Amino acid sequence: MTLEELQNTIKSEVGVLLYFSGEHCSVCHALRPKFKEVFDEHFPLLKQIYLDAHENPQISAHFQVFSVPTMIVFMDGHEFAREGRSVSMHQLTEKLKRPYTMMTE
Repeated sequence: MTLEELQNTIKSEVGVLLYFSGEHCSVCHALRPKFKEVFDEHFPLLKQIYLDAHENPQISAHFQVFSVPTMIVFMDGHEFAREGRSVSMHQLTEKLKRPYTMMTE
């Protein structure tokens, strides 16, 4: 996926989760299935995109991702939430519920 394609996706979707990880990041690999499960259950209309930060340096730099894992949630084309290494799934879920409901009803 190119940066331009990604930007078009962010603009055209209700919401997007960008999950930046790395091949040798054990935290990334542990969190990814948890994010997928929570987003599939609570936010099914948000498009989930998983990127290796090291394989996509231009995209990582554009979104100012300097460490992994980094999760960025876009709603209505704008960055709404950004979380790093020590993310609370409960807090992130609570933060997203209201705007997600408003945008999808």
